[in-house]
Amino acid sequence: MNKAAEALYISQPALTSAIKELERECGLSVFLRIGKGVVPTAEGAEFLMSARQVYQQYELLQEKFCGFERGNFKKKFGVSTQHYSFAVKAFVEMVKKFDILQYEFAIRETKTYEVITDVGTLKSEIGILYLSDFNRKIITKLLHEQDLAFHPLIECSAYVYMWRSHPLAGQSSVSLAQLADYPCLSFEQGENSSVYFAEEILSENEYQRIIKANDRATMLNLMVGLNGYTLCSGIICEELNGSDYVAVPFAADDLNRNSVMEIGYITKRDAMLSRIGEVYIEEIEKYLREQIK
Repeated sequence: MNKAAEALYISQPALTSAIKELERECGLSVFLRIGKGVVPTAEGAEFLMSARQVYQQYELLQEKFCGFERGNFKKKFGVSTQHYSFAVKAFVEMVKKFDILQYEFAIRETKTYEVITDVGTLKSEIGILYLSDFNRKIITKLLHEQDLAFHPLIECSAYVYMWRSHPLAGQSSVSLAQLADYPCLSFEQGENSSVYFAEEILSENEYQRIIKANDRATMLNLMVGLNGYTLCSGIICEELNGSDYVAVPFAADDLNRNSVMEIGYITKRDAMLSRIGEVYIEEIEKYLREQIK
């Protein structure tokens, strides 16, 4: 409490009094007093998260319309995303448009559940993930619980992503039956692992051979070393992934039907994007437009 008061340039008793008045006005206990200070209560933690969102929106309004600058503090901008090279490419192009000395940028290629919680807790302003007929109900429920909104960017069918020298790389399309002798590669989802959180489309299908990885570089190495494959959107950034890989259309059959990936971004519901966030989404949309020409 003393350090907080110093940061606010007020006395510690004045800060304590202000917090008690807030708690009386709202009818809740924001902090639990302990021997060495205070800790947030359960409802206090929820209150603080909402207050942080309101304050960030206030700062965005000041920055956008009043020319507000926060002293010498660096402005922060973060993106959490499933493992999409186009999301990283757009991030690179966005950073080039701003003075990196004035900003603290972060991009987190991470697990599906963490993409949602990162945006829900305001760790990141934007999250990138996909919905399909299979996972839509579960993911939408989680978004609702975190007060998040999904904004569609593009729809695409499933592709098989593999090493250019894979025995099936030259096919016009590839079915799961043809892939039966090769390992299916999937991004690990950690403690919250669920088939509904899989980053790969058609995750509900049965795969005889499967290997988990936790980053894109390892995934690409497994494609080369083991003739592995993964199922994806087909939107691949060769500038980042290299030209040694190809995306072949997935051939559906009666048992393994195709499915549409609806890739989009998530934000806090009704939140206004920062200028950096707007530029990032513009760069993604620009890249996706170029891919479908």
